[in-house]
Amino acid sequence: MPLVFFDVIKGRTEAELTEILNVSHQVFVDTLDIPEGDRYQILRQHEPFEMIIKDTGLGFERSNKVVVLTVVSRHRGKEMKTALYRKLVEELEEKCQIQPSDVMISFSINEDTDWSFGFGRAQFLTGELKG
Repeated sequence: MPLVFFDVIKGRTEAELTEILNVSHQVFVDTLDIPEGDRYQILRQHEPFEMIIKDTGLGFERSNKVVVLTVVSRHRGKEMKTALYRKLVEELEEKCQIQPSDVMISFSINEDTDWSFGFGRAQFLTGELKG
């Protein structure tokens, strides 16, 4: 049940954005072993001047097709994360024509006590949801 924020530069069609979300969700299901119904995605579009995403000195260029994913999730092991990183860039390149250099992913880790899915209850703590 990660909450995933997608930050992109304006200019893509609704179909292109929907495909990015769909492809990404399937990769999360496949690599992080989450249920198909655990889908929490928020897409934010920005003017080009509102996103400055450099290469951290790694020596590559990014295009206006850059996608920055911020993943809010409970702890995931190194193997799961590296599998997600690899599979996500592969699938986005193949199905959405996004270059691997245009995909940046960052995890923000939290715990079960940090989630309420509604009704003012912490469903992982009440037992309504299983961890």
